[in-house]
Amino acid sequence: MLESGAYATVRDLAKAEAINESYLGRVLRLTPLAPKIVETVLEGRQPAALELSELLQQIPIEWDKQLEMLTEN
Repeated sequence: MLESGAYATVRDLAKAEAINESYLGRVLRLTPLAPKIVETVLEGRQPAALELSELLQQIPIEWDKQLEMLTEN
């Protein structure tokens, strides 16, 4: 919705969707995740120890490095 221009700011989107602006900002940081990671999580096949807090940390932008980072833990 931000990319399409439907909402100009995170604040506008959060208000329209009735969610906390801070939470939305954190969740938006997940958008550059490797598709394989997203697929694994959506299918419920992620490692049992994987926590959202791990994904919200600074992660590399390169998908192969993301996968390496998550498989090391």
